[in-house]
Amino acid sequence: MPQPDYRSLWDLTASGGLSSRRFVADASGRFVLADLARGRSLTVAPETLRGQSVLLSCERQLPAVQALLQLDGIARRILLCPPDLAPVHVPAVLEEGEVDAIVSDGTGPAAQSAGAVRMIGIGSQFIKNEQAPGRDSPTEWLLFTSGTTGRPKIVVHTLASLAGPLDDGMAIASDAVWSTFYDIRRYGGLQILLRALLGGGSMVLSQAHESVADFLARAQRCGVTHISGTPSHWRRALMSPAARDFTPAYVRLSGEVADQAILNSLAAAFPRSSIAHAFASTEAGVAFDVRDGLAGFPAALIGQAGAKADLRVVDGSLRIRSARTASRYLGDGHRLADADGFVDTGDMLELRGGRYYFVGRREGIINIGGQKVHPEEVEAVINQHPAVQMARVRGRPSPITGAIVVADIVLRSGSGTLETIRDDILETCRRALPPHKVPAMLTEVAGLEIAESGKLVRRRA
Repeated sequence: MPQPDYRSLWDLTASGGLSSRRFVADASGRFVLADLARGRSLTVAPETLRGQSVLLSCERQLPAVQALLQLDGIARRILLCPPDLAPVHVPAVLEEGEVDAIVSDGTGPAAQSAGAVRMIGIGSQFIKNEQAPGRDSPTEWLLFTSGTTGRPKIVVHTLASLAGPLDDGMAIASDAVWSTFYDIRRYGGLQILLRALLGGGSMVLSQAHESVADFLARAQRCGVTHISGTPSHWRRALMSPAARDFTPAYVRLSGEVADQAILNSLAAAFPRSSIAHAFASTEAGVAFDVRDGLAGFPAALIGQAGAKADLRVVDGSLRIRSARTASRYLGDGHRLADADGFVDTGDMLELRGGRYYFVGRREGIINIGGQKVHPEEVEAVINQHPAVQMARVRGRPSPITGAIVVADIVLRSGSGTLETIRDDILETCRRALPPHKVPAMLTEVAGLEIAESGKLVRRRA
């Protein structure tokens, strides 16, 4: 992780060694880190962008990684533009980010913004460096939140706040090959990229529109040892026959509630793998990870002395304070932390028997005649049924109670039809939930949509 005297991502990556075995790859190709040490892929010398605000716009992740390595410590700020940012938001982002140049391979949301700001290309070939640029200027890393309505907020990090969570005491071989279902332009994916680069390992990137089967098969061919994704990513992955041939040493979940059903399923699918689930947010950073195979986390983590993150529970919501927290939101005036420096995550907890369990997001509550229902809590119960692959719970308007609970369910292959097991699923819910949380309606669906952020898409009825 970064030392008090600032060093760039490239300097920290190079300190892990630049053997010919270290690489970053996607479905279309790869580059060896040692090659980037001798050259550049930008069509201009990185030094010409010193002190400027740069936005990265690429569909593929590989060119974005190359640009990050070349520009951190040179540019004043780097905006990691996710490929699903609506083009209508680009002009406001350019203005708010005070963008001086767009670095692009000709794709991505901002690739057609020629004329507004300077355009810099990223080529597929390396150009020999006449002289290695000095990378000694602190760079702001700007990440977009995973909001699904309107333009997402932009969060300001530094390499120090992003790399801080990497020091979690987990022993990892320096030749590890990392991968993730996440896009590295999002916080969860960027964390895995940093683990790979700063730890001396390699990185295999996912690719848009690549099937789960193709991605898992490619990860296996590339020798992936450590891989992460959301629970929704993993539920979809376990539906693929390719999962049977995948042999990672370490599997990590984050981004959504990791219920006991998905943890058990992963342990069964990958019996030789270590399974962990972590809590993090773009604003608060990584708070902790859990490696005991159980959902939730020990209550002793709240207020624990000497922990790398201070945790509080206020009105049922988890709050976090640490050196990993972003410094601010960019431009919009929203307050990121409270007066004590704690970020309110909006993730709601329930204490049961010395362990806290995540029950859902505060803004996702369904109101049933004045009684609250967290969709994730109901999903965790439904997902325990052996015939269920994954479920999405939502509210449907009701003239009597204001809303009723309904569930869309993907069944496991060979488990029959919903008609034959409907009563059994509902009985499972009745045993575990109060009456107002039991779904009034179950619907079988072929699949459930997962957003670019890796989270289950939750549309209001």
